[in-house]
Amino acid sequence: MTLPETIPLLGFRWEDLLFMTLAAVMVGSALLVVTMKDIIRCGLAMIIAFSALAGLYVLAGAPVVAGAQVLVYIGAISVLVLFAIMLTQTKNAPTRLVFQTQTWAAALAAVILAVLISAAVLATTWPAAGERLWTATSDVAHLLFRDYVLPFEVVSVLLTAAVVGAVYLARREPSSHEEDQL
Repeated sequence: MTLPETIPLLGFRWEDLLFMTLAAVMVGSALLVVTMKDIIRCGLAMIIAFSALAGLYVLAGAPVVAGAQVLVYIGAISVLVLFAIMLTQTKNAPTRLVFQTQTWAAALAAVILAVLISAAVLATTWPAAGERLWTATSDVAHLLFRDYVLPFEVVSVLLTAAVVGAVYLARREPSSHEEDQL
């Protein structure tokens, strides 16, 4: 049995429902990233946001970008961030972190950013509603490795620097204050 093209009671397509669900999951988990106090749970919420974004890429017809999202952001960046947090977090950390005291500045920056994004979205001419943008994998590869090879290499160097920094932080020598407590 096949599904009808539109949802019977709601009147819109299944793809639209999937888009709205993934978008809601992404926005909700992104809000959790910036509002939760436990940094490990923030990292896990970030992984959920990245996963929902990969699903949106698949829906937009860019499976290569979705695969890169999963490999690079979920597989490398998120795991690197979580391991760095777990390896460098000390038990005698301050009870109130710096970023928790800058809520008003962050809220103002978020409102300004939302206004700028809204202005950009409203000023853009979008394709027709039924038209989907499908890109072949070879087109993305040619674009990435021919036209954007320098930014691609810069990102690879930054990722390598992040890994070296995480290893350095994880293998640091205890300070004299930490030795006194042992």
